[in-house]
Amino acid sequence: MIASMTGFARREASGPWGALVCELRSVNHRFLETGFRLPEELRSLEHELRQAFARELKRGKVDCTFSYRPAQGAERALELDADALQRLLARVREVSAEMPPGIARLSPLDVLRWPGVIRNVGAGTEELLAAARELAASTLADLAATRTREGARLRELLEQRCAALGSLVEQVRTRMPDVRVRVRSRLDERLAELQANVDHDRLEQELALLLQRLDVDEELDRLTAHIDEIRRVAIGNDAAPGGRRLDFLMQELNREANTLSSKSQDLETTRAAVDMKVIIEQMREQVQNVE
Repeated sequence: MIASMTGFARREASGPWGALVCELRSVNHRFLETGFRLPEELRSLEHELRQAFARELKRGKVDCTFSYRPAQGAERALELDADALQRLLARVREVSAEMPPGIARLSPLDVLRWPGVIRNVGAGTEELLAAARELAASTLADLAATRTREGARLRELLEQRCAALGSLVEQVRTRMPDVRVRVRSRLDERLAELQANVDHDRLEQELALLLQRLDVDEELDRLTAHIDEIRRVAIGNDAAPGGRRLDFLMQELNREANTLSSKSQDLETTRAAVDMKVIIEQMREQVQNVE
């Protein structure tokens, strides 16, 4: 069953460590692209969250934003990362050796401002990370549910347009015998006006070639097959994302409708082909939202 790529979810959580807010926004994209805006206290979770999103979602551009407000009065300490400090100082010495005299040197405060040298450590850090994991999982579940509900609506819209497209296909199919009869009648009338003697065997051969060029049974059969496949992908229980498959089917539907229009020698058939292309374009726009 298909799901949409668009959705929104937001959840909040609070505890002794403070208050957390997780907000997810998802829009269309060819592949899965996740972006994270995390406070410093949650930076270590980014890789883990990225893997969790990849397990749950297959396509879409997803923005994840975490907001953190520490509890009032919570004790916080500044922890010095000795390894990061030594690496930074080594680079500083290398750069200082290349700098000409008179250039201002780094102060200890400048060194301490370097990202990663000083870490804010508060009581309950592990509890905070555990709460962030749980909050992210529940918000992601909400987003997936939203995308599933939107997918159900997309299935309804696609089914409505499949029904309308199928009706037009049957309308053209029913009309084709009359079109062939009218082509034969027009040819006979033209010959009668010319009052020409013709070779009837040659006439039948030319008529057969003309009707062969006007034959659209193959296009109608392909249109019907594509409609059935759209329904299978949209309504079936296949867990794999169907967006790319549906997008391909839209291209094939449009190709067959164009061929039908180019072969048409009947005004009603041409109108039906134009209506088909309008419906196919409406379907294509909806399919752009499918995961």
